[in-house]
Amino acid sequence: MTATTAEAARRPRSLNDVKGWFPSLDQVLFDFFLRRQERLGEHGDLLEMGAYMGKSAIFTAAYLRAGERFTVCDLFDAEDAPDENNAAEARKSYSTLTRTAFEQNYLAFHDTLPHILQGTTSIVPGHVDDDTCRFVHVDASHLYEHVESDIIAARDVLLPGGIVVLDDFRSEHTPGVAAAAWEAVFNRGLRPICLTTQKLYGMWGDPGPIQEEMLADDEWRRGMHTSRQEIAGSRVLRFSGKPKNPAAPRSRYADDAPASAPAPKAGRAPAAPAPAGAPRRPGQVRRLAADVLPPVVTRAIRKRRRA
Repeated sequence: MTATTAEAARRPRSLNDVKGWFPSLDQVLFDFFLRRQERLGEHGDLLEMGAYMGKSAIFTAAYLRAGERFTVCDLFDAEDAPDENNAAEARKSYSTLTRTAFEQNYLAFHDTLPHILQGTTSIVPGHVDDDTCRFVHVDASHLYEHVESDIIAARDVLLPGGIVVLDDFRSEHTPGVAAAAWEAVFNRGLRPICLTTQKLYGMWGDPGPIQEEMLADDEWRRGMHTSRQEIAGSRVLRFSGKPKNPAAPRSRYADDAPASAPAPKAGRAPAAPAPAGAPRRPGQVRRLAADVLPPVVTRAIRKRRRA
């Protein structure tokens, strides 16, 4: 069966075609942490809490290895929210999100879907065992109470040395995330590794060896600005810039021709503009007079013409 033009237009031909907020800087950092785990032989599952249309999930799934499981938890539909605050947030920020759209985007890049939990992230502890994950991306609710619980869940499911990524930890419109993130740093033992414009990368362990690797690799940091901060006696790296994206998963529709734009409806074609200096037709003159002359003059001209 041939896909309709509308269906073809929705097919992502590259990761950039998938709606979402996942800039090149964070793609480079995801790639660094996930490749480092592979290089060191660190095995474990992957978890994403909050998926939107699947952009970061599609990217993360490329690093899944045999015997590992990738779990994605998202509410997907606002009407299933457990409280009105959560439902209002979903209606405002994610009104176009559906599970079907996520699955279609994901399957454009991967052969099988991840393990999907449809519901609030409060259900994660009942489906993901403690000490099983090596990488957790937290990008669900922006409400303090929910983010606090998500960070605790991430701590519990992470293996020793595992990485947690907290999205929107400093955005103007997400103060609840900032409060929960820094509370985890000061009261729950979370150690920041590095910061970007959107995300905080951290772990429950010593970030020093990872930071030293980052600072020693000048080639990897090409296109990035690096600064060193100190927070409560601990070093934190800050990265900014727009480095070149690492290789993203390839869409099965990458070689498809772009969907053609719909043909214009039949009807009178718009009149071409008159050449400069060409005389104006009477109708054009009357419209121009109505636009630029004072109303009293326009009324006098019309009255004279009717007489």
